[in-house]
Amino acid sequence: MYRSVRQALIIKKNLMLKKDHSQQIATLAQRFYPEMVGLRRHLHRHPEISYKEYATTEHLVNLLDKVGYEIHRPLETGFIAVLEGGIKSNRTIALRADIDALAMTEEGDAKKEFMSQYPGAAHCCGHDGHTANLYGAALILKEMQAEIDGKVVLIFQPGEEKLPGGGRLISESGILQSLGVQAIYGLHTFPYFKPGSVGVIKGRAMARPDEFELSIIGKGGHAAAPHLAVDPIVTAAQVISAIQTIRSRNVNPLEPIVVTVGKIEGGTAHNVIPQRVNMLGTIRTFSRETSHFISNRIDEIADGITKSAGATYEFTYNEGYPAVINSDWATDVIVDAAHSTDATVEWLPEPVMGGEDFAFYLEHFPGAFFLLGTGSEEADSMYSWHHPKYNIDEKALLTGSAVMAGIIFQPNANGVDFE
Repeated sequence: MYRSVRQALIIKKNLMLKKDHSQQIATLAQRFYPEMVGLRRHLHRHPEISYKEYATTEHLVNLLDKVGYEIHRPLETGFIAVLEGGIKSNRTIALRADIDALAMTEEGDAKKEFMSQYPGAAHCCGHDGHTANLYGAALILKEMQAEIDGKVVLIFQPGEEKLPGGGRLISESGILQSLGVQAIYGLHTFPYFKPGSVGVIKGRAMARPDEFELSIIGKGGHAAAPHLAVDPIVTAAQVISAIQTIRSRNVNPLEPIVVTVGKIEGGTAHNVIPQRVNMLGTIRTFSRETSHFISNRIDEIADGITKSAGATYEFTYNEGYPAVINSDWATDVIVDAAHSTDATVEWLPEPVMGGEDFAFYLEHFPGAFFLLGTGSEEADSMYSWHHPKYNIDEKALLTGSAVMAGIIFQPNANGVDFE
């Protein structure tokens, strides 16, 4: 029940405004769609890896400056674009996109018209789509500037793909605090949903992606005389198998975790027992405490097995990004914005175990992160993130830009209740 007649009238008024805004937003998204596609393809042709996004930054700054956004550059690459609404208030909402590419080479006939021109750099995680999407939202919001209550802060951040994370650097720079940001929203492309849909979840959304390096040091020798050597390959195999028991025997089975060895390297020939085997792995959890527990167990396992084999080991644990934990009310804001644009809302049954440095923003401000459906057979865009053929169905930009712009017009987008 409403706390007052005045509050009921305010909510009714805002619901009416949302309907009018949604129609206008949809029309503007269609109008700016060619510009979004053009920017996405330009970025795809000219990818720049984390913290090297110099040309990307300059290109985007010129675009946003040209349409009247106030530009702030707290870091060497990336920037903040600010728009003052026509309705003056302290209401300040941030929207975020990441602009960096992966250090990899792409493939795929579906992208041949705009394939990366730079070997070893590719937008195979969708950041070109994130950036084009936020640019589209920026154009929509500029057209509707007179109707915006308060201030809009657009974050085009560098370095999402590489520690320490551009989200951390911007959050800790103090620029967002000085601008008075009250809440923040972001998105990621999602090849498992179709264009026209968004995926949402309350609370735990994406895991913290910590990393480890593990080396097994044995005693090299001839493969025909293993008794005279200490084989680090056999020892490494035992360690890898034992590590998998952490998930099944040391952690609550209801707790979502992943422990994966993603790379193993050792040996030079078929008849040589090598001196050393190196491994790289990842730990995915939703708490620092659980991640540290798993790290300690890996250390203990490696210590025990190498001692029994007569080998030694070296172990390094590197903390990655925190987990993405969505505010319940901010997730509801996204759902309302999606419904107002006629997007299909898909509730995720469980969190995504991938990591995202958007989590750093959520350590400073309330907000939420959602997934934008980009997968279709028509665009050959159903490959997983980081696959060399990763692509997006560009029709998703119509939905993403509209939802992001629509968030700004949701009455409680800054988390402040009506009084």
